[in-house]
Amino acid sequence: MQEQTLHILYLSLGSNLGDRHAIMRRAIHLINNEVGCVDRESSPIETEPWGFESANKFLNMCIRVQTSLSPETVLDVTQDIERRLGRTLKSVDGQYHDRPIDIDMLMYDNLHLSTTRLTLPHPHMHERDFVMIPLREIL
Repeated sequence: MQEQTLHILYLSLGSNLGDRHAIMRRAIHLINNEVGCVDRESSPIETEPWGFESANKFLNMCIRVQTSLSPETVLDVTQDIERRLGRTLKSVDGQYHDRPIDIDMLMYDNLHLSTTRLTLPHPHMHERDFVMIPLREIL
């Protein structure tokens, strides 16, 4: 039997609608079941919305996942998880909005990738404290 190569994946999770803590726990559970073993979780932090106005604060955290999936498959699975947890709109061209869950791929091993669907590492993560503070906690 051939062994699967495991890759180290870092994801950012955010929620500012509904029961944010419960939605984040559900997202982590689904990621663990469908993407790979979640072996590190940051503490959740509460932050102001970034890039748009809203009265709803975000809960943000980062997780580390060991996965055998390709980056493109991870993207497909995490977008499906977002939909199942109630996200109906994706941010397009810098137009952000309230959402029950947002799952962003930050890094996948040391891979540098730029396609029409996915750029790795995430091109704006270093500009966002709501990503970098929890990410530093689990690196």
